Amino acid sequence: MAEDREWESTETAVAELHKKIKEAFEVFDHESNNTVDVREIGTIIRSLGCCPSEGELHDLIAEVEEEEPTGYIRLEKFLPVMTEVLLERRYRPIPEDVLLRAFEVLDPTKRGFLTKEELIKYMTEEGEPFSQEEMEEMLSAAIDSESNSIHYKDYITMMVEVQLFKEKNKVT
Repeated sequence: MAEDREWESTETAVAELHKKIKEAFEVFDHESNNTVDVREIGTIIRSLGCCPSEGELHDLIAEVEEEEPTGYIRLEKFLPVMTEVLLERRYRPIPEDVLLRAFEVLDPTKRGFLTKEELIKYMTEEGEPFSQEEMEEMLSAAIDSESNSIHYKDYITMMVEVQLFKEKNKVT
């Protein structure tokens, strides 16, 4: 009996994940034909609370793409892969303390902020570089227009609050 309840619980959880994934996918299925532009997959995955690196995102796309890439991803291929990702809790957001330490490495004088120019340099020239679109999105949320800098403790707090809000309200 306990096994039956456990199986039903797992089945219910999977059904809920399928619903959540389909809803996120449908937002970008402009033709209502169960396909989305491959360029939207990262946004869909991130809206589901996952934070894959660009390399991980490319691997996921390769897994759900057709053998002969068409530029579109079909829901029937995306759904099982994304369900597995969510069940395994892969690509979880980076903890707040780790983000803070990362910013502090970029701020050796411990000012508590980075200038816009410093941020652009670090995010586009070091490690896994941001695309122009990613950079503009980050700058619009992070940069204080008066000081033209990012006060990273405030930015991290804001990002954590947004993530908690999304999780609490299941915003996709």
